[in-house]
Amino acid sequence: MFGTGLLKGLGVTLKHTLETFADDRNKVPDRYRDSIELGHGRRIINQPIDQEGLLTIQYPEEKRQLPERFRYIPMLIWDSEKNEDRCTACGICAKVCPPMCIWIVRDADANGKPITRPAEFYIDAAVCMSCSFCVEFCPFDAIKMNHDYELAVFDRYPQLVYDMEELTVPLEYYAALWPAQYSAEEEKRRKDEEEKKAQEEAKAKAAAAKAAAAAAAPAAPAGERKATSAEELKRKAQERAAAKAAAASGDGESAPAASDGEADAKKARMEELKRKAQERARQRKAEAGE
Repeated sequence: MFGTGLLKGLGVTLKHTLETFADDRNKVPDRYRDSIELGHGRRIINQPIDQEGLLTIQYPEEKRQLPERFRYIPMLIWDSEKNEDRCTACGICAKVCPPMCIWIVRDADANGKPITRPAEFYIDAAVCMSCSFCVEFCPFDAIKMNHDYELAVFDRYPQLVYDMEELTVPLEYYAALWPAQYSAEEEKRRKDEEEKKAQEEAKAKAAAAKAAAAAAAPAAPAGERKATSAEELKRKAQERAAAKAAAASGDGESAPAASDGEADAKKARMEELKRKAQERARQRKAEAGE
């Protein structure tokens, strides 16, 4: 029948309207279930998947509770336990940043020697694409992604260029925003420290055992050690001389003895060469006399 689909659509709309109207009459409407009341009409809404009724959030009074893996602008971690920045100014985050919106100036001591901490750290929030490459590649867990997305300003520059003071947050702030990730990182860090400690203890035990074995071995007197060394050198020299003599005798025995005829022929050739040399000498002397 013509118009049946239109009527069905209007029926669905009417159904949701009545359900929302009934839900609004409850003391705590479904959209405010598990929400956080901030006072003065402000609240943070969880917005579960199975929520019924009105889904619209009245921003900015009402805000949605962000998931843990939500990321926006990076932040620098201040380690409250060690009372120092985790950042060592290695520059890896600036190298891997696709839009190149990070730049770092390394600090130096009184003598001008560079030290492992940043003197200046800047992020251009107007260029940052929230890719979190800086977080993935940071070897010290010094940079993380913040949840703060309300960054609107009247002047893009310099208000959207954040310096080190604006970017730095305490470790407790990061733990509150990323509880699951923070727990996993701390567990991994604890295991690494335990393994390192076990390796150091094993190395120390091995060194102590080696020292004890060296101390337990009887030490020979200095004169005896020198005599032993001289005797060892003399013995080795005699062995080398004996080896050379054996090689020479072996070569003489293995070489075939020359026959008398070969000796006479060799002697005749030598006499002939000597005679020719004398003739050439007399000839040169005669030429020189002329």
